[in-house]
Amino acid sequence: MSVFTPVTPEQLSAWLEHYRLGTLVQLQGIAAGIENTNYFVTTTDGSYVLTLFEKLTPMELPFYLGLMSHLARHGIPSPAPATDVQGRLFSDLNGKPAALMSRLPGETVTAPTPAHCGEVGNTLAAIHLAGQSYQGKLDNPRGPRWWREAAPKVSPFLDAPRAALLGAELEFQAQQARDDLPRGAIHADMFRDNVLFAGERIGGVIDFYFAGIDSLLFDVAVTLNDWCVNAGGGIDTPRAHALLAAYNAKRPFTAAERDAWPAMLRAAALRFWLSRLYDFYLPRPGELVHAHDPEHFRRILELRIAHAGNAPWI
Repeated sequence: MSVFTPVTPEQLSAWLEHYRLGTLVQLQGIAAGIENTNYFVTTTDGSYVLTLFEKLTPMELPFYLGLMSHLARHGIPSPAPATDVQGRLFSDLNGKPAALMSRLPGETVTAPTPAHCGEVGNTLAAIHLAGQSYQGKLDNPRGPRWWREAAPKVSPFLDAPRAALLGAELEFQAQQARDDLPRGAIHADMFRDNVLFAGERIGGVIDFYFAGIDSLLFDVAVTLNDWCVNAGGGIDTPRAHALLAAYNAKRPFTAAERDAWPAMLRAAALRFWLSRLYDFYLPRPGELVHAHDPEHFRRILELRIAHAGNAPWI
């Protein structure tokens, strides 16, 4: 569980007086996430999720909260942020900007089938299509610029082979031209723990706080590298084909995207290897914080490099 900023029932009750959502019934920390403080909140009017933003600033939050509102209005099962009596989407709670949003139905799936992956591909394409009309502007916060900034900070912790792998992949990715790839608002972190299944359908897509404007194909690669892999990081071909085919049926891939696919799978693996290295070796002080093992995405990156010539496609 990640609870960097504890909140007491008394503190939350006072904060909720600025909303027309009833009175507090229950407050419970959420056992997930490594970036923000999250709680389940039950009031006399319904169930919500409270997020206190540990890194994001009041200048950045309008993009994320506005994107979720936009997607929810367009039929995407995205959290809908609540507004307070002054019409604000967030306000200060215990010294941190905080927002309250709808709690979506469903449970995470840890062992996805091709059917699950097809639903994920369809929903991801719907997010990308709906996002085309979103006017918010924010570059992917964990994109290539961040890779270049983070790498020197984690490299001292790596042995020679890992440091060499990191340096070589950064150089390879710097040579990839992606100006001709379709761009727009992407989720950028649509892992299994950020998708809730209600039966056979998706009831919610959560945690948009790594979203930004980037190549849509990058989002597809990020998603496939989690939903369609086995324990060793290899791609499960039936699941990959299901995800890609469902996505393509709703938003057809371009010829440029097809050409860029092997390199984009590597870029998605690099992004998460780097971020997990950063969280593992340079953690923030926090209460009940869980950091993921960086080695999982190091293995995925090595496999995507080794098998670039036969990356699954539709």
